[in-house]
Amino acid sequence: QVQLVESGGGLVQAGGSLRLSCAASGRTFSSYNTAWFRQAPGKEREFVAAISWAGGRIFYADSVKGRFTTSRDNAKNTVYLQMNNLKPEDTAVYYCAARQRTKGLVTTTDQDYWGQGTQVTVSS
Repeated sequence: QVQLVESGGGLVQAGGSLRLSCAASGRTFSSYNTAWFRQAPGKEREFVAAISWAGGRIFYADSVKGRFTTSRDNAKNTVYLQMNNLKPEDTAVYYCAARQRTKGLVTTTDQDYWGQGTQVTVSS
């Protein structure tokens, strides 16, 4: 069992930055591929970024490429999402998710665990 807890959300002006963290319980976190998703009011949950268990494969949604960076520190059981040059359309609840690496990468429909989410609000 893995529990994921996101933190670092908040209110920021357009052009600003935030760093989200996703802390995982359990000693086998390094066995999990992880990803970030977001959900804005009235919209479906969408993929933001993914990182494989050892950090060797990283993917981003086109909407965040060049602005967001995901990384992980397996020694700290933590995944990060650095968000720069934030835009009002980035406003959403951000979630992290994990999937046992033998099953493949995390997708919107394939994950083993979700966090509870953290709110990010970008004002114009």
